[in-house]
Amino acid sequence: MTEAGTTRPGSIEGGTLDKAADENFPVAPFFLPRVWRDDLMAVYGFARLVDDIGDGDLAPGGADARLLGVSPDDAGDRLLLLDAFEADLHRVFASTPRHPLLRRLQPTVRRAGLTPEPFLGLIAANRQDQLVTRYETYDDLLAYCELSANPVGRLVLSVTGTSTPERVRRSDAVCTALQIVEHLQDVAEDLGRDRVYLPAEDMKRFHVQEADLAAPTAGASVRALIAYEARRALDLLDEGTPLVGSVHGRLRLLLAGFVAGGRAAVRAITAAGFDVLPGPPKPGRLQLLREVGVTLRGKG
Repeated sequence: MTEAGTTRPGSIEGGTLDKAADENFPVAPFFLPRVWRDDLMAVYGFARLVDDIGDGDLAPGGADARLLGVSPDDAGDRLLLLDAFEADLHRVFASTPRHPLLRRLQPTVRRAGLTPEPFLGLIAANRQDQLVTRYETYDDLLAYCELSANPVGRLVLSVTGTSTPERVRRSDAVCTALQIVEHLQDVAEDLGRDRVYLPAEDMKRFHVQEADLAAPTAGASVRALIAYEARRALDLLDEGTPLVGSVHGRLRLLLAGFVAGGRAAVRAITAAGFDVLPGPPKPGRLQLLREVGVTLRGKG
């Protein structure tokens, strides 16, 4: 295993952590203290790897499965891999984990006094992805986000020593919003995985069929549906934005980056006319910086 904060080119750690550059918001920007950057990247590595297991996106060759004690014959069994990954997570708290990304996480867990619960939530979300591929109501989707997104914000607060019940509530709103925005960007990709995160009741309301989501470009009904869900995400971001003003210094800038990333992504979706089907609308760096400035000034 390489030292915290470094990865070997082509390593399992490097391939997973390199995906941080593709996120809507900075994961561990340079202006943070080194210990926070290392801890946040360790948390990100866990979250990214568990998502890759759940999505079937592990690097070819089965190295991750072997590290987790899963035989090559079973390397395609995502539920089995998630079970093995959970067992390795428990080793983080009790002994020595097998996977290098979990060994990287262990000092963070000890330094910040983290508990297994948020990590188990992320694993549970990926188990749910194997079993539940459609969501009937918006409340059903929110319950999924409670597992798939909210633990990440709670971990950020814990790592930085700033967790309070009110901050957790605001953080949950921001994280759920970011998850919804990501689902909106990835409608076509998710459909290719036989997953639809647009609530069925909303699809019915806007007269959208699943076949409409497979089209090369979105028709008027799909665009109206995406606009509706994007407004919901913005409302959640508004609810969570006071989190930024509740902290100070470099952490305030980091949290502003999270909120700004969500707002900039929604603006990119809007600029695309709410047509997300040709590919994920992504904000440019200038737009993201503008949104950071707006967020820091306390404006939505």
